[in-house]
Amino acid sequence: MGKPNKKVPISYFPKLDDIHSAAKIISEISEITPLTLSIRLAKEFDCTVQLKREDLQRVRSYKIRGAFNKISSLTASEIKNGVICASAGNHAQGFAFACHHLKIKGTVYMPSVTPKQKVEQTRLFGGDWVDVVLEGDSFDDASQAAQVHGAKTGKIFVHPFNDPKIIEGQATVGLELMKQTKNPIDYLFVCVGGGGLASGLISVFSQLSPNTKIIGVEPKGAPSMKSSMEKGKIFALDHINKFIDGAAVKRVGELTFPICNNFLDDMITVDEGKVCQIILDLYNRDAIVVEPAGAMTIAALDQYKDEIIGKNVVCIIGGSNNDIARTAEIKERALLYGKLKHYFIIRFPQRPGALKQFVVDILGPKDDITHFEYTKKSSRENAPAVVGIELKSPEDLAPLIQRMKANNFYGDYINDKPDLFEYLV
Repeated sequence: MGKPNKKVPISYFPKLDDIHSAAKIISEISEITPLTLSIRLAKEFDCTVQLKREDLQRVRSYKIRGAFNKISSLTASEIKNGVICASAGNHAQGFAFACHHLKIKGTVYMPSVTPKQKVEQTRLFGGDWVDVVLEGDSFDDASQAAQVHGAKTGKIFVHPFNDPKIIEGQATVGLELMKQTKNPIDYLFVCVGGGGLASGLISVFSQLSPNTKIIGVEPKGAPSMKSSMEKGKIFALDHINKFIDGAAVKRVGELTFPICNNFLDDMITVDEGKVCQIILDLYNRDAIVVEPAGAMTIAALDQYKDEIIGKNVVCIIGGSNNDIARTAEIKERALLYGKLKHYFIIRFPQRPGALKQFVVDILGPKDDITHFEYTKKSSRENAPAVVGIELKSPEDLAPLIQRMKANNFYGDYINDKPDLFEYLV
């Protein structure tokens, strides 16, 4: 592990005085979130693991800090036409809460794929002071539309991460951590989307706790910061996996990239399926509800399991705005990642009792069919079927395939064929 980057010029770096000023401003509405010890994770990784519970903010994410700090800084002439923002959810809710609290008219552009729960919460926090517009397939699409609309109407655009006041607001998380920890923090894991929170934490720890190693974590399917750091300049991704909506951006900020590039000790990615397993573990074992972006820092601990032994580790839990309607998808992704859910094209032999034989003789005693669909709606007697099978152990896969082939049932294994998988499943 180590810094994978070359130094680039920094045009802006938050000052501690400005961060302290932000802390005073947001104290009006922001919670001082707890830093809690995770006994389970501490035992698993043989170190002290503490969770900074930003999911317990009144809008259930740290985003309220930056949004309130930014909007509070605007003058009367700047807000006369209102304010506008774009967000996949959490920034929108912080923005909406700030608009309602400060009695400023606001407009929120959100991607059309934003989970319904986040859209409804944004409307709830904003009330009559905020209008919500669903636009585009990603944050970047919504952001472009919002900025165009803001330029036409004279509304001030409140960026979710690429703004000094936003970064200074998010940096107050770091000030709280410094007061809450008795022992120095050895490793600090932070979720990275556009880089606002990471930049804020860097500004605090580089000045008050320079020995703390700060590890940035972003989705494997949206590695915008990692890609930019590897290239030494901001690099916009053509395509991203939007599942971890709170951290899936195509392009990081002009202000945040130099800070993260120069000061992050490492920038890593985590698989979306691993994040899903962490979400389920936190819910089932710790009674903690988190959204995908909120679980990313814990998902990263495996990659540092050797380095963090005996160390004092803090993971930022960034948010808990998760839609219960996504539970089935989260479980599916976790099972696929854990190699416990497998999809096949099964070609049933043309003889009576073939389906019964498959269930009785081919499946293992603990295997379970969770998906069954003929690939053709007619001629089912000789049409292949897509079958999803859930196993109790990854080691059960090879014997299952061997039994399928020996009895002429095997057609194809499609977990490792993403194009075919998306088409059929």
